[in-house]
Amino acid sequence: MATNQTFTMIKPDAVQDGHTGAIIKMIEEAGFRIVAIKKTQLTAERAGQFYAVHRDRPFYNDLRAYMSSGPIVPMILEKENAVADFRKLIGATNPAQAEEGTIRKLYAKSIEANAIHGSDSDENAQIEGSFFFAATEQF
Repeated sequence: MATNQTFTMIKPDAVQDGHTGAIIKMIEEAGFRIVAIKKTQLTAERAGQFYAVHRDRPFYNDLRAYMSSGPIVPMILEKENAVADFRKLIGATNPAQAEEGTIRKLYAKSIEANAIHGSDSDENAQIEGSFFFAATEQF
């Protein structure tokens, strides 16, 4: 069953480069309501837990190191058709293939440092949001 929430996080490269405000502005201007937000930093262990699905992939250790290299800004967003609409707003994982005007086209440095994460399904949005936010934190 589709929900009207999705999960995102602004990644360390975009936070470090000062793009957090511009990205949040794009998200809000696209009609998303921020339900929960915080600034935090993952340890390598927590990053590994979040990306456990990739544990056997060759890039896993680099991903853990990158995602724990600086602060991130996780958010739960709300909008009708949230997951699909947000995936369109952020653009392709590879910024070279992202459409003009998408977050990744504007702010990503590479396929690895691609500025922002967006859940790929309603189920993953729930799982990923719960990883960062307890039910009592959401409002």
